[in-house]
Amino acid sequence: MRILLNATIGLAACSLLSACASHPEPIVDMQGVDPVRFERDRDECAAYAAEVKPATGAAKGAVAGAAVGAATGAISGDASRGAGYGGIYGASRSGLRGNAEKQAVFKRCLRGRGYRVLN
Repeated sequence: MRILLNATIGLAACSLLSACASHPEPIVDMQGVDPVRFERDRDECAAYAAEVKPATGAAKGAVAGAAVGAATGAISGDASRGAGYGGIYGASRSGLRGNAEKQAVFKRCLRGRGYRVLN
């Protein structure tokens, strides 16, 4: 029960972190760009990026981290604490990786449509 609670807390923390870190707007060189076309392309690229689900990866990371943490914690005599720390670590790493992928998809989409993305 305690393991599940710790993993849940980790997942919630990661979700909050993911919400704060989700794809910032890219910096695009707008010289010679039609603003109306850019808005349409930006919205379409954002829709593609939204298909990346960081929370799903965070949940999987929490479970894997909790398992590794429990095994490591068992060596030191506190498997539940190890599982909690492992769950938080796994969820955070996976959530951040998912957000990075979301940002990359968004920027690749814009570049593929001919925009000069500067960041």
